[in-house]
This record gives sequence, C-alpha cells and structure tokens, in this order.
Amino acid sequence: MEIFDDFQKMDMRVGEIIKAEAFPKARKPAYKLWVDFGEEIGIKQSSAQITDCYSLDELVGKQVLGVVNFPPMKVADFSSEVLVMGTYSEQGVVLIDPQQRVKKGDRLG
Repeated sequence: MEIFDDFQKMDMRVGEIIKAEAFPKARKPAYKLWVDFGEEIGIKQSSAQITDCYSLDELVGKQVLGVVNFPPMKVADFSSEVLVMGTYSEQGVVLIDPQQRVKKGDRLG
C-alpha cells in the first residue's frame, strides 16, 4: 500500500488555461501557460513542451489536469509552478483533459 499512499500525496486538479505565450528562451520548444485552478489554488504558471500538438490560439479556455503540489521549477527565466499532465505520444505531448467541462480545482480521485 505504500506505493498507493505515495500516489495519493500528489494533488492533481483540473485547471483552465487563461493565457498562453511562446517561450523562446526554453531549451526545448515550449509554451508558457497560466492556468486557473479555482479559488482555493488560484492562477499558476507552467512551462509545457506541447508545441507539436497545439497552437497558442487553441489553448486558451482548454481545461487540463495538473499536479499542483510539486515545488516550483526554474525553466530559463520562468518559474514553472505546476506540472501540466500529458502523454508522450507519436505526434508529441498530448494534454490530459476531462471529457466533460468541470469546475476549476476539481481533484483527480
């Protein structure tokens, strides 16, 4: 059960991308994302290597799953505060999102 207990320590929530920008200073192609996780957590920023599968225009308004309790990570001159979840697929990184619209901040359970 120890492995399951470790898994439960990760706080995974649904957020909505409210802003997306190119991130030319990143070592690998990436975007800067600002994700709204609702009242309890607020807006957090993330660096995401999702340029192969998404244009900046299609990201705003998209709901994503993110790990919100990892320590911030410095990526070039940007503080990535959450890990946006995706799969490493043939076409590139594909974001994990709910199949239906849900409330910002909802937990993965």
